[in-house]
Amino acid sequence: MPGPGMEIVGEEEIQEVLEVLRSRWLYRYGAEQDPNFKRKVLTLEEQIARMSHVNHAVAVNSGTSALLVALGALSIGPGDEVIVPGYTFIASISSIVYARAIPVLAEIDRTFNLDPADVAAKVTPRTKAIMAVHMMGNPARLDELKAIADRHGIALIEDAAQAFGASYKGRPIGSIGTIGCFSFNAYKTITAGDGGMVITSDRNLYERAFAFHDQGHSPGRTGVEVGQRPFIGLDFRMTEVQAAVLLGQLKKLPQILSHLRANKTRFKQIVAQLPGIEFRELPDPDGEICTLLTVILPTAEIAEKIAAEIGGRPMSAAGWHVYNNMENILEQRTITPEQCPFTCPYYTSKAPRIKYYQGMLPNTDALLARSINISIGVPDPGLRSSFGVNINDGLDVVEQRANQFCEIASKYLR
Repeated sequence: MPGPGMEIVGEEEIQEVLEVLRSRWLYRYGAEQDPNFKRKVLTLEEQIARMSHVNHAVAVNSGTSALLVALGALSIGPGDEVIVPGYTFIASISSIVYARAIPVLAEIDRTFNLDPADVAAKVTPRTKAIMAVHMMGNPARLDELKAIADRHGIALIEDAAQAFGASYKGRPIGSIGTIGCFSFNAYKTITAGDGGMVITSDRNLYERAFAFHDQGHSPGRTGVEVGQRPFIGLDFRMTEVQAAVLLGQLKKLPQILSHLRANKTRFKQIVAQLPGIEFRELPDPDGEICTLLTVILPTAEIAEKIAAEIGGRPMSAAGWHVYNNMENILEQRTITPEQCPFTCPYYTSKAPRIKYYQGMLPNTDALLARSINISIGVPDPGLRSSFGVNINDGLDVVEQRANQFCEIASKYLR
């Protein structure tokens, strides 16, 4: 099942796409003098930069690309370490590997995001960045994480793939760290099927991010540059059609957030009456986007039984969101047999080869094992949130599903 944006595609998106198709300009670059060229990608970048309170944005073709571009913009590579949570979408970790740096897995706390205490303990002279992942629409403890990053002179990357539209103490998510990343795939707040965005207020990082995503070219290019490219880049460009869909979706963001917040408030009010349950901690309750309601049960056994009755599994069973279930990461299965970057002399000459194994993050394991996700707007089997409601459901359905959950859970909670 898709996320909120996918469920409410309508005339706004259709008209934006038709405008692009009728113009016959599908590429992000076109003839500037031609009035038919609509500049949808540029317009989207400008609008998201403005709403995020940053100076620059680079539209890319996926959230994974956004992370890799951000790491490249920060010059992170061989010999470097990046601290990342063990509970995240696998792209947070795999992007670090493809940057040829080393992911250092850290514990989560009851926000289900990075635990600042464990992050502080895992900073080494090789650490070049902390990747704060705002999982399931809930901002991480950014004050504490930024303080750690600033104290050590390292970058704070905000992986806001699951949190587009969120804020932290009045500031838009993605604008607080050194650089921020969004995703627009089918499970996100707004979507074009896929797509991503990199945001920053640092002009140098912007120019590097743009060059990385567009074969080394400079922002605003109008032709083929020769001799001016700062380094070898790749092609992660967004198309005009993708940007057109997102411009239509962006107009609906306030409506989406308002509906999600109302539904979650009511669902939580009903479920909160159950004895012995707890909810995830919210560093800024007004800032989360409310796509999921995370319920913490007294024991893993109770969580397993309740989850089974609602047709799911506890969060510990999430396949590509929990490090324990990422066999390709645990076994360091790289695309080539020498297993770079894990065997790279730039790293191994400074530190022993890093090892990953199931159970290496016991606090994360214990918390996920006794927790259940309920969908408020993202019925995603990958997050173990198939039970709940979606963006088209009203309060009547919310109350029905919440009472259904209570009826099932009350059999195991005394």
